[in-house]
Parts: sequence; C-alpha cells; structure tokens
Amino acid sequence: MVHPIKDMVTRYKNGENIGIVSVCCSNQFVIEAAMERLKGTNSPLLVESTANQVDQFGGYTGMKPKDYVNYIYKLAEKTGFPKERIILGGDHLGPLTWKNIDPREAMENAKNLVREYVLAGFTKIHLDTSMPLKGDIEKGLYDDSLIANRASVLCKIAEEAYIELLQKDENAIHPVYVIGSEVPIPGGAQAEEEEEEGLQVTKVENFKNTIETFKQAFESFGVGDSWQYVVGVVVQPGVEFSSDHVWEYDREAAKDLVAALDDYENLVFEAHSTDYQTPKALKEMVEDGFIILKVGPALTYGFREGAFAVNAMENELLKYDSNIELSNFIEILDFSMVKDPKDWKNHYSGTGDKIKLDRKYSLSDRCRYYLPKEEVNFALEKMLENLKDVNLPITLVSQFMHTQYKKHREGKLDLTAEDLIKDRIGEYIDDYLYATDVVEEKIPQLC
Repeated sequence: MVHPIKDMVTRYKNGENIGIVSVCCSNQFVIEAAMERLKGTNSPLLVESTANQVDQFGGYTGMKPKDYVNYIYKLAEKTGFPKERIILGGDHLGPLTWKNIDPREAMENAKNLVREYVLAGFTKIHLDTSMPLKGDIEKGLYDDSLIANRASVLCKIAEEAYIELLQKDENAIHPVYVIGSEVPIPGGAQAEEEEEEGLQVTKVENFKNTIETFKQAFESFGVGDSWQYVVGVVVQPGVEFSSDHVWEYDREAAKDLVAALDDYENLVFEAHSTDYQTPKALKEMVEDGFIILKVGPALTYGFREGAFAVNAMENELLKYDSNIELSNFIEILDFSMVKDPKDWKNHYSGTGDKIKLDRKYSLSDRCRYYLPKEEVNFALEKMLENLKDVNLPITLVSQFMHTQYKKHREGKLDLTAEDLIKDRIGEYIDDYLYATDVVEEKIPQLC
C-alpha cells in the first residue's frame, strides 16, 4: 500500500495543487474539532504529537506513544471519524528535549523515542536532529554533516522497528520520513530581536546541501534504500510568529527556493510555524510546494478564545445564583501559570503589564501547557458542567461569539458550550482546508 502522503507528493508533482494540514496537538477539543471538520470531506486527517508532548517517559501530557494512539482512536470512535483515514505523525523526533545532557545519552533517548513511535503505529516520522547538543558548538562539531549523521542513526532505528512491527501486523504501512537542518523551534519564536531583523528564507545552496548531505549519510549508515521514503524537507519559508507578531509568507522572497524544488521529483517542503497565516498566504504556500502545513498553537489559541468566551457567558448567567459555584476558569488558568512559569518565561518579556496580557492572549499560546494540570482541567470541566443544562441566550452568544451566533441562526450549530468552543477552533482549521483544496464529498443521489 502506498502511503497517503507519498501519493499526495506524486499528485502534486503531476500538477495538482494538493496539500494537507498537519494538526500538531493533543488537546481533545482541537482533535475533535478537526475530526468533525474533516469527516465529510475527501481528506485524511494528519495528527501529530511532538517530542515534548508525548515520549517514552510520558512527555508533558503524561502520554507515551501507544497511549496517544489509543487516545486518538477513542476520539475517532466518539466523533465517528473513520480510523483508516487517520495518519499518525511524530514531530521533532530526536534529542530535542535532551539537548542539555551528554550527547550519547541524548541520542540513546532519541533512539528509544523513535522506536516507540514506529512500534505504536506512527507512519509519518519527522527526524529532527537539527539542534546542537551539549558541547557540540564548543567542540566545533555542529554542522550539516553531524545533523545528517544523527538523523541517519535514527532512521536506522525506525527501519528496524518497522520490521519488528511487521511481525505483529503484516499490513503495517511503511513510515515516510521528513528531514531538514533548518528547522524552526516548536512553539514559535522566542527572541524579540528576530521580530526586528526579520526572517531569512532558506538559501537554495543550503537546501541543496541539506539534501545531498542527508542522502550521503543515509548511504554511509546503511539506510540508503530508505531514501525512497523521504517525502519532505523542512526549510524556512519566511513564516513564523511570536507573542504578538506574525511574519507573513512572501512568495516573491521564496521564489528561488521554490524553483529549486523542481530538481527533486519525489520531494516537497514541509512548513512549520504556519500558525496565523492568512488563507491566501496558506494557499500560495501549497501552490509553491509547501504541501504539508503544520499548525498547533493557533488551534489551541482558538480553543482558548472559545473557552474564554464561554467563561464570560457562564459568569453573566450564573454569577447571582447562590446554588452554583462558578468555575473561575480564566483566573485559575492564570494562577497556574504564575505558580509555575517555566513553560512561558522564555517566551514572554517586557513590562509586567505586557507579561500579564501575554499570559492570557499571546499568539504563542503558552497557556496550552497548563491545560492538562489538575486544577485547570477541573475548572474547565466545572465550567462545562455548570452550563450543561443551561439554555444559552442567543443575545449572549451574539455578544461573545458572533460568528457562532450566525451559524446557529442558519441552523448549522447547536448552542452547547462544547460545540461553541469546537466551532471557534474550526474557524482556524477552515483556513487550512481552503488552502489544501479539501472539499466536501459528493454523496450520490438515488434516482
């Protein structure tokens, strides 16, 4: 069986402006919103977990790779999304979260990480060894060759894990790989100076050097035959976002890089940090060869917007009811962030007032790291429970979620707290469905 993404690459190379959105997230509302948006379309759902979210130790979600697979399949069963249309991807698989320990130990952890992902059934593997490990720079070792060699080691582990998987499941599909040496860090830009200087599109010579270096390394490490499964290269197309700034795609600035892609008949670009790009920009990116569009923080940002709006409705409706304990979701989320700042302190800077604003409203959406925490999740569940049997007045919905109000008036949306939040997330997903040319399936009419 040909991997669906390999098929997409072939179709793109044959002239179709086709692409796929990669939902990089573990948030239940986000996953369900994506499934519900895609259920009636002609597109598979590519959902990816990142190395810091899900790993062999549990990541910040508490899930190991197999746990994440089971979690996604349970949500598919709940929403009625066909399991066979799900593509599971592993994002930034490598020594990302262990870059400050001994490199040998970091790479051993990375090997085990990749192995567990493949054995769990993930079939799109982003081999990311682009980050310098402890001592690399000081010893003058860090270059494309080192990055490619480490990626080749991980590819070999992935290939061995696939052979092991075949012994349990003879129908297991061979994973495809994404490589790269100019890989944006997960979660958006951290430094304000980047906003001032702007982003540099990957140079053509660097792109070509990456491909040749990786190809040679694959041969050297005995996985030359696996090169046929490399479908994408991560480059910098000039898009990124920070706490309150978005770098827009400029196809003129990327034209030389885009033209260079024609030299490689089986490769496309994978674009990271496409969050908050306009629908027009996203469509131009797909047309230019960035057919795998990764998005994550924008989707949890949409969740945060929806949850804050629902919290405002809860307060308006129930604040005078002595029998109801309000959830205080917004306050508890912010308190949790203040209590444990490690997941946002490197992303937010400036005055105290600005930091307070960023904790709630930043495009970087670092509050997503706090949603799994017990007190925050309890507040969210309390809010939903408080509103479960409440008839939300259309006037209040119009005040806080006017787009959803209009959809309700058109008979397209129920006024439940869960549906309102998921539809808010869906607004961001819709931009990607437009860009990747996803269309509603035509249901044959019976005569």
